[in-house]
Amino acid sequence: MKNNIDGFSKLTKEKKIDWIAATYFSEPEKATQLIKSYWNADAKLQQLHDDFIENTITNFYLPLGIAPNFLINGKYYTVPMAIEESSVVAAAAKSAKYWSERGGFKATVFNTEKIGQVHFMFNGNPEKLKTFFTEIKSKFFKDTEATTANMQKRGGGIVDIILVDKTAALENYYQLHATFQTKDSMGANFINSCLEQFAKTLKREAVAHAEFSSAEKDIEVIMSILSNYVQNCIVRVEVSCPIADLAEKNITNPREFAEKMLTAIRIAEVEPYRAVTHNKGIMNGIDAVVLATGNDFRAVEAGVHAYASKDGQYTSLSHAKIENDTFSYWMEVPLALGTVGGLTSLHPMVKLALEMLEKPSAQELMQIVAATGLAQNFAALRSLTTTGIQEGHMKMHLGNIINQFEATPQERTIIEQHFDTNAVSHAAVVTFIENLRK
Repeated sequence: MKNNIDGFSKLTKEKKIDWIAATYFSEPEKATQLIKSYWNADAKLQQLHDDFIENTITNFYLPLGIAPNFLINGKYYTVPMAIEESSVVAAAAKSAKYWSERGGFKATVFNTEKIGQVHFMFNGNPEKLKTFFTEIKSKFFKDTEATTANMQKRGGGIVDIILVDKTAALENYYQLHATFQTKDSMGANFINSCLEQFAKTLKREAVAHAEFSSAEKDIEVIMSILSNYVQNCIVRVEVSCPIADLAEKNITNPREFAEKMLTAIRIAEVEPYRAVTHNKGIMNGIDAVVLATGNDFRAVEAGVHAYASKDGQYTSLSHAKIENDTFSYWMEVPLALGTVGGLTSLHPMVKLALEMLEKPSAQELMQIVAATGLAQNFAALRSLTTTGIQEGHMKMHLGNIINQFEATPQERTIIEQHFDTNAVSHAAVVTFIENLRK
């Protein structure tokens, strides 16, 4: 049977499923039944989800977990987290509780500016181009007045536009590099609309510019698009306490613990192989909240990892120090987030998540997301430098292994009791289940 098809997008959802089931599954009816079992019983709600993307056939669920007790700038938050990985929510909640008893998280947003660029080629005199840009700069603002009017009412809009000469890197390559303030919206559509108008204005004015030769008038716009590298959209989050206050059940020698944490972070600062995994742990927390609040976690991931490489080598996002018998632990990350527009006004669970967070502004959400990332990082390093990462993670993963073997309630109880006092590994659980069933 052929695996290619023409006109797939024009088929009804039912026909799409029929083709997929018949083409790829030995038991088409079972495949169809599974796909449809994830449909929402509310037809109107299902249609809403169908319309989010193209060629929708069903829903793909992720668990929505809750991490309470986040004390950020003196205010408690209960944080929603959408993620499939075991132990992430538990770790974040544990860290949140731990630091809430030691002063909580302090978070500061330094800036919320975002960047967009018009990339174009100009085969001519650079000085002529600079003069031309200076003469027409005001027209970029004027030609986008209709687009920016509502954003300006909310205190946002176009901050500045500069001409960037990139010919040293690529022959004839220049940019219109624009800075935007989008307030509580992420602003991707707003920025891209402005940029596309800039491109039209640039080409129109070049044709009319008397000082350009006929070749110079032929400016070639390659593309107009926002950047997800948001170096001017930074939030800092930190925790600190006297070293003696670090003590608790698994931290009997707080100074030794603090010094070991410091060394672990310094390893991540100098060793990229470790830094990638170190920062992945931070993103476990960040992505889960970004996803739960209807924001673009792929854009956030790209921007954060680029920021981790800004000095020429990939390095740790989090840092620590011991000073005057005080342990301090902090992180600065770029986060372009929104609390209005996009899925925030459409997806019922996103609206629920934002209401749970008491309808935060974009800046407040940046602080919450960053605090969750730092909490997750602290939890991971704490495990790595004390009991080891696998003990807690595999305890949480035990349920998944039990489910894979479709254990009965009675078997589950026996398995959980056994591994309450024994080390959990996939092999150990499989062996125990096999012996149990003998």
